[in-house]
Amino acid sequence: MKALIISADNFEDSELLVPYYRLKEAEIEVTVASLNGGSITGKHGYAVAVDKTLEEVNPDDYAILILPGGKAPEAVRKEPKAQEIARSFFARSKPVAAICHGPQTLISAGLLQGRRATCYSSVADELKEAGALYEDREVVVDANLVTSRQPADLPAFMRETMKQLGL
Repeated sequence: MKALIISADNFEDSELLVPYYRLKEAEIEVTVASLNGGSITGKHGYAVAVDKTLEEVNPDDYAILILPGGKAPEAVRKEPKAQEIARSFFARSKPVAAICHGPQTLISAGLLQGRRATCYSSVADELKEAGALYEDREVVVDANLVTSRQPADLPAFMRETMKQLGL
């Protein structure tokens, strides 16, 4: 089983690293994809190697998509390839887990109309404007979509994300 994490510089460190290591612990192969190769650096200074550029990603190769927050989604959401990857996961009803600002990529891809979701408080109005049914809870699960608000929600976020994988 393979997982795909899409992020960029200025990601929220814990929101990328906690899913990354939790998935690896479950013996799931994790690919980190970004706008460019090399590495990306989090808001708090953690550097993470980029395995593939967005252009190199084939969404069919992955069982789940993880979208961490921080400031990275501001850059990721503008990339047509990132939106295309997200749409592919939704079209195939594969699990998508987005935390904090992560849902911004899903907003830009036009995927949240009528879906129950949550996000960081500063993104809530944008989520509602995109047609999502906003809920201010630590984790919201709507079929294949798992969303959470902030780093403090990571235990609930990961519990529900792992359930999506049958673990």
